[in-house]
Amino acid sequence: MPDGNWLAQLGALVIHNDPVAESELWAMAPPGVTLHSARFESPTSTGAEYTGSSWRMFVDSADVTRGLRQLGQMELSAICLCFGSCSFFGGAEFDEGFTAAAREKAGGTPVFTAAQAILGALAAAGIRRPLVVMPPWFTRPTFDAAERYLAAAGFPAAGVLRFELGGRWRDVPHHRLFDLGAHREIRVEDVCEQVGAAFPADADGVLVPGSGFRSWEAIEPLERALGVPVVTANQAVLWRLLDRTGVEVAVPGGGRLFSEHGG
Repeated sequence: MPDGNWLAQLGALVIHNDPVAESELWAMAPPGVTLHSARFESPTSTGAEYTGSSWRMFVDSADVTRGLRQLGQMELSAICLCFGSCSFFGGAEFDEGFTAAAREKAGGTPVFTAAQAILGALAAAGIRRPLVVMPPWFTRPTFDAAERYLAAAGFPAAGVLRFELGGRWRDVPHHRLFDLGAHREIRVEDVCEQVGAAFPADADGVLVPGSGFRSWEAIEPLERALGVPVVTANQAVLWRLLDRTGVEVAVPGGGRLFSEHGG
């Protein structure tokens, strides 16, 4: 590694207007773990609703190709695609095809998807039937795709909750919410309140699958209130990085996933 004090380095492929994934990963990262990002144009930037794309089309897009090649020259530990929706719609075929082709474009740097990290984190935390908390900008097709993806991997949802913003966002089409700035108005106390009120008796955990949905600070309060483990997309991405690199360090605020299953 370039510096012996660097324990692990993560490259993140993030949509062009998402500040949440990077800010949460930086907030979670322990000393010696660094984050390096490349951006690609959001599929919803034209105003269209995203309903999936082939892994080949995705990996060959100009932004993603450029990002992979640049990140691949940085001697990183791994690169993650922080956009779970493409995996939800494309299933295991997307994950397998994208990661193999992306690794080649990145000059051999290992690549994984946020959805793969989520599946690994759910298994490690012992969650089998999560309450799935969907960001307000996810649409019904994305709900259905996410539920199919999780069920196919052995994690059927015990319930599905759409986080509600209300107020001035009430009449905005769901798929436009993120691009219009709704992600800036996610309050951790509201996440805790809505999840607590909707938690079903037969759920054994909570999953928040959106990389752009602020939820890191809700992990430990929810675990204390509900008595079950909580997995979020960005938490799972960091856990996957540390797990695959064998780094065992404390991650304050990371919840049971790190305190009981880290490293």
